[in-house]
Amino acid sequence: MPRTKQYNEQEVIEKAMQLFWRNGYQTTSVQMLEKEMGINKFSIYASFGSKDGVFLESIKCYEKRLNTLINRLKDSGNGVESIKEYFREFLLFSKGNKFGKGCLITNTANEIDQDADTKIKMVLGDFIDRVRTVFATVLAKDKNKDGKTIEQQADFLIISMFGLSSASRVFNPEQMENYIENIFRNI
Repeated sequence: MPRTKQYNEQEVIEKAMQLFWRNGYQTTSVQMLEKEMGINKFSIYASFGSKDGVFLESIKCYEKRLNTLINRLKDSGNGVESIKEYFREFLLFSKGNKFGKGCLITNTANEIDQDADTKIKMVLGDFIDRVRTVFATVLAKDKNKDGKTIEQQADFLIISMFGLSSASRVFNPEQMENYIENIFRNI
């Protein structure tokens, strides 16, 4: 007879997500996950299969939280201004203590190498593509932009988002606002 879980999977994944977000994917060990999640290694493996399984569930949890901002951006009728506001809202979303925590996706993409687990690379790439597609969709609302310009600007914005995420970990709010203003001078 299988044992009854003594924990809520969503709650322990939320804790794991926060740990990965703070410390990074590679730095986070199974022992750290045990301590943070409040469950033992057996339970981690039984519920999630591996550290990678916990991480993939953490990414789903992160996306669910970030989707509030992404959906607001999709639904906005303010074109480029709504993307600019998304950048600002993201900084609030990712706020840590004195500085931001960056983006869990960006932080992970910056630390993994070409030999990383294929599934993890695929999930990261899919997420980045979804956000880029939203940027392109919002840019396309400007009927003065042709298809090539929209694609180029969507690429510029997703790369700028990577920069914003990384910079938020070390620069102050005034510097981050300057960064955002400068990004949108080119759009």
